[in-house]
Amino acid sequence: MVKEIYSDLFCIEVPLPKSPLKSINSYVIKGRDRNLIIDTAMNRHECKEVLFEGLKKLGVNIEKTDLFITHLHADHFGLTGDLTSDKSRCYFGRAEKEIVTGRSNWDDILRFYILNGFPDDIVKDALSMHPGILYGSSRLVELTPVSDGDMLYVGDYELRCIDTPGHSPGHVCLYDEKKKIFFSGDHILFDITPNITHWIQRKDSLRDYLASLDKVSTLEVKIVLPGHRNSWNKHIDRIKELKEHHRHRLDEVIAALQKRDMTAYEVAPFITWKIEFKKWEDFPIGQKWFAVGETLAHLHYLENDNVVRQYRKDGLIYYSLC
Repeated sequence: MVKEIYSDLFCIEVPLPKSPLKSINSYVIKGRDRNLIIDTAMNRHECKEVLFEGLKKLGVNIEKTDLFITHLHADHFGLTGDLTSDKSRCYFGRAEKEIVTGRSNWDDILRFYILNGFPDDIVKDALSMHPGILYGSSRLVELTPVSDGDMLYVGDYELRCIDTPGHSPGHVCLYDEKKKIFFSGDHILFDITPNITHWIQRKDSLRDYLASLDKVSTLEVKIVLPGHRNSWNKHIDRIKELKEHHRHRLDEVIAALQKRDMTAYEVAPFITWKIEFKKWEDFPIGQKWFAVGETLAHLHYLENDNVVRQYRKDGLIYYSLC
C-alpha cells in the first residue's frame, strides 16, 4: 500500500510474512535530482515484490535514488543489495557500519546465550531462525557513514541525523526541524514497544535507550513516522509510556529474583510478554530468543544500579538480588 503523507513524501507499507511486526514502513522522498528511500524490508520475495511495485507506482528511478537505513536489523536493511546501484549512496550509522562490515559475531552470541541458560538442545535452532541470518541483504553494499548532526538534503526536506542507540547499537533517526517531521525508525513505535535487547557492543543497552528517549523528547514534532505500524504526533506522551513500560519490566525482574537466584533464561518466563502464547513452554523458539535478550538488557541495567549481581556456577551465569 502506497500512501502520500506530505508533498513528495510517501510511505510504502511492506508486509513481513509470519512476523509479529506484520509490516514495515518504507518512506520515500522524491527530490529534483535524487530520491531517498528510508529503510527497506527483509530480503524476501514477498517484500521485494511489494516494495518495487510501490516504487514503480511512484515513478522512482533506482538509478537516481539513495538509501538511508536507520539500523542493521534485517527488516530495515535486508533489501539494500537489491535497491542500490553503482550510482547510489547508502547512508548508515557510523557505529553500526563497523558491525555489519566486520567479522560475523554469531558464534560469540550463541556462546553468550548458552552461558545465560539457553538450553543447548534448542539454542542452535533459535539462532537458525533469526531474521538476521535468514533475510539479510543479498550482498554487502558500500555504506556511507553518518554521525550525529550530519545533514541530508532531498528536495525540500532538510534531514538531521540523530544518534539514538538502544534498540540497536547505533540506531539513527532523522529529523526535519523546519517541517517538524521525525522519522523514528524503531526508536519510538506506537502500537508495539521496541525490543531492547542485550548487545555485546554496548554495556547497558536499556540505559542507552532511555537516554536516547530523553534526547529526542526536546524536539518539536508535528508527526512521528515510525518503522512499523501507525504514526502519531504525541511523541512525548509515548516516551512517558515507554519509560513506564520498562520500569514495570524491571520490577518484574526484581520480583522474580526474590524467589531464588536464576539465569536470564529462567527469569524470562516471569516477565509479561505481549504475544498470543500465555505459557513460556508454548513460546516459539525464536520468541524465546528475543525474550531472553530483552531480559538480559534489564538484568544488566539493574546490575549497573547495584540492585542485582551476577556470579558463575556450573558453567552458567546466575543473577541474585544484592
